[in-house]
Amino acid sequence: MKTFALSQHKGEGTPDVAGFFDPRTFSIQYVVSDPATQQCAIIDPVLDFDEKSGATATFSADKLLAYIEQEGLSVAWILDTHPHADHFSAAHYLQEKTGAPTAIGQHVTKVQALWKDIYHWPEMPADGRQWDTLFAEGDTFKIGKLDARVLYSPGHTLASITYVIGDAAFVHDTLFQPDFGTARADFPGGSAKALWDSIQQILSLPDQTRLFTGHDYMPDDREPEWQSSVAEQRAHNPHLVGKSQDDYIALRHKRDSELPMPKLILHALQVNTQGGRLPAPEANGKRYLKIPLDALEGAAWE
Repeated sequence: MKTFALSQHKGEGTPDVAGFFDPRTFSIQYVVSDPATQQCAIIDPVLDFDEKSGATATFSADKLLAYIEQEGLSVAWILDTHPHADHFSAAHYLQEKTGAPTAIGQHVTKVQALWKDIYHWPEMPADGRQWDTLFAEGDTFKIGKLDARVLYSPGHTLASITYVIGDAAFVHDTLFQPDFGTARADFPGGSAKALWDSIQQILSLPDQTRLFTGHDYMPDDREPEWQSSVAEQRAHNPHLVGKSQDDYIALRHKRDSELPMPKLILHALQVNTQGGRLPAPEANGKRYLKIPLDALEGAAWE
């Protein structure tokens, strides 16, 4: 199975993009680098978690660090596109290893407030202090000489953002590969209407913009893929071709009603709303996750 691919820069001001596929969570981690300066950003890193044993590990994140060392890169940013529901974020671990600042979208505070109530955590800070930077729509920043900007892309979550870095856009869980469709919008705070609007904004980018998605579920047993283009999405995505906004919302509602909740959602959000920090050890030195009962719809027997 393919677990790594390098998409090389296409001229001045465009990045090299290394994608690392995690078969356990179907997630893709990215190292986005500026060939001119060797500075890079890490996007959506994975902290390994085995829900059956409760074990955590750093195998996936350490692959990023090994690649960064091998290529002689320096880490300028550690970026999350949103608080993930299907894997733990390794942002905090990687910050400890590299010293690079962390960032996410400013509306993460809304997600924190929502999940603070679900977990009944009155002491949980819900002001975004767990990250060094909270990005807003239109914010710009640099990775070496590369220009990067932020699109606010809600719908899948309240806090989702897209990073546009040179000719590459990291679209997280809005668009999947053109043969699979688009993301669900039924998580707490999700909205099919908002997701449609976010997708239209992404598809207004130039046709040859490289789009990098956050997951791939390998329909028809094909090899994992995570790169497409705006033109390919417009021409082939089955959730979008020939669809109006109303068509899309109806399709999304029907499809989402048939999907079970991700198996790690209740585990992951209490870590990812804290910037990838595991719960603090208790008096016996052990860490514990808190699983609220009867908190979400979508039970496997429904």
